[in-house]
Amino acid sequence: MSASAAHAPTVVIENFYPCIEGGRHPIKRVVGEPLDLWCDIFMDGHVVMSAVVKWRQAGSRRWYESPMRPLENDRWQGQCIFNTMGRWEYAVEAWSDTFRGWKKTFAIRVQAQDPDVPVEALDGARLLTEAAARARTAGVEAAATQLEDVAELLSQLPPQEIMDVLLSDDLQALMDRFPDRSLSTTSTPMRVIAERERARFSAWYEFFPRSAEGRMDRHSTFRDCLPRLDDARAMGFDTIYFPPIHPIGITARKGKNNTLTAYEGDVGSPWAIGGPAGGHRDIEPQLGTMEDFVWLVEEASKRGLEIALDFAINCSPDHPYVKDHPDWFYQRPDGSIRYAENPPKKYQDIYPINFHCADWKNLWRELIDVVLFWVSKGVKIFRVDNPHTKPVSFWEELISTVHRKHPEVIFLAEAFTKPKMMQVLGKIGFTQSYTYFTWREDKAGLTEYARELMQGEMRWYYRGNFWPNTPDIHPYYLQNAPASMFRLRAALAATLSSTWGMYAGYELCENKPLPGKEEYLDSEKFQLSQRDYNAPGNIKGFIARLNSIRRDNPAMHLYDNLVFHGADHDQMLCYSKCTPDFSNRILCIVSLNGYDPISGMVYLDLGALGLGHDQTYRVRDLMHGGVYEWSGAANFVSLSPDGASLHIFQVEPL
Repeated sequence: MSASAAHAPTVVIENFYPCIEGGRHPIKRVVGEPLDLWCDIFMDGHVVMSAVVKWRQAGSRRWYESPMRPLENDRWQGQCIFNTMGRWEYAVEAWSDTFRGWKKTFAIRVQAQDPDVPVEALDGARLLTEAAARARTAGVEAAATQLEDVAELLSQLPPQEIMDVLLSDDLQALMDRFPDRSLSTTSTPMRVIAERERARFSAWYEFFPRSAEGRMDRHSTFRDCLPRLDDARAMGFDTIYFPPIHPIGITARKGKNNTLTAYEGDVGSPWAIGGPAGGHRDIEPQLGTMEDFVWLVEEASKRGLEIALDFAINCSPDHPYVKDHPDWFYQRPDGSIRYAENPPKKYQDIYPINFHCADWKNLWRELIDVVLFWVSKGVKIFRVDNPHTKPVSFWEELISTVHRKHPEVIFLAEAFTKPKMMQVLGKIGFTQSYTYFTWREDKAGLTEYARELMQGEMRWYYRGNFWPNTPDIHPYYLQNAPASMFRLRAALAATLSSTWGMYAGYELCENKPLPGKEEYLDSEKFQLSQRDYNAPGNIKGFIARLNSIRRDNPAMHLYDNLVFHGADHDQMLCYSKCTPDFSNRILCIVSLNGYDPISGMVYLDLGALGLGHDQTYRVRDLMHGGVYEWSGAANFVSLSPDGASLHIFQVEPL
């Protein structure tokens, strides 16, 4: 707690919730999203207390505030809302409410016919007069006059009539406007990051611009990407994610399927950044020019799309940094530079950067400037490659620096690593994060993990972006799998989380694996990809409907409103998402079996759906069009991979 210089602390304010590591890290909100908070407030003696939560944008002198309300056992609740993007702080101010305390005691004295009532009435008049002075100082003359008039009445009226005056809600409201806070205590401020809506609700589509036309005999350009943007938009995606678009190294370039020998025409890995055409501020010449890229960003914006770039801090042996700043890399005893390894994997075409080299300050500044450079080109979303292999302090510095100038920028952490590292990256500022969703297959695993992300402490700082596949991850359950498996995994990703994504080819149910690996056969990471994006058997219509349902239902825009319900079949998952006022209620029932029909009873938590016990209600299937009338908690559901393998119901009370 902190106190003004005029006096020592008078009130204890402690046990804030939510609170991340004692306030060390900020809580995440989006603009306009309420933050409900609790804390314990108490002080010595038997006094009546008042408290407000107040908040302001970091660096501002203007505070907003709203009253807190007492719950039980000295617990108080308040709410604040952040109306612009950026970094905010909030604090709780509490004080002994002398007028409320006097009023309570005065009522007891009147009831007991205490002879000191007239003297006590004069004390009340003094409190009213002091409040009038505060109102006058605030420039509210009408309120000051009204308070002075009531003060005069307290010295004239008999006790019972005084009580009638004191019971006026208007009088109490006036006193609440001009309370005596001279001995108040204010807590140490807590921090909040208020972000734009797309930080919480988004649908990502990843494709390699060099394969935009789906031809192995032709390297596509940015100008060839419009049909892919239009197709993604038609499927309901709003964020288009590109792997690195920078010049690709020639030295030690990888061949097809990550072979060590590249032949003429092999395009290499875009994550091996840097070549004769430049480094992280430059464009791979085969994709076009900077003007072409800016044109594409603008075309995407016209379509309601944003282009997200991969920020990969990798350098090929041909990167300009290697020549100009060899000290930024790891030196081997023979003077050569060490290439990247993650045993048993070896990346001979990539040199990792030494973030703790002697010239680390200039290195960090350069990398931060690279991000700001692309922001100046219209990029406001970055997918960050392997942030867990770089210092956490670097990311904290980069994100805070970028956000000071551009609070609208979104950072997605691609960190498939140990839980604590993934969590701390969310705490220090990453807007969204990849998750273990891809490897959660059964009912227990999915339920436990989603609860951890969206119902536990992580919901205050970690937004899980659910992906059923990536260029690096072709999960075993999708390998050689039917379209029904692709549909149900997409449905789970899109409805469990408010933000999800998929890598191109998923809509075509591409399922050919590299034998024994969670990787694709003929990986697009190392070669151009041959695709007919309208091939028979595609699930583009299903994906479009899925994203349309998400977009049209406000409950699906929220992240931490997920509630699981009972289902007696071990391959049936039942869960709901509702708006706080229950104006929109979505109930999802999804089969986890892409091969066989299943059926069973679901047991709904009616209170979580805003329904009464044994209430009759209608469930409207937004995916398939059926309408059913249900009553009570227990209802029968049948799902089939050849028909309705899932229901996304809109719940309507009757």
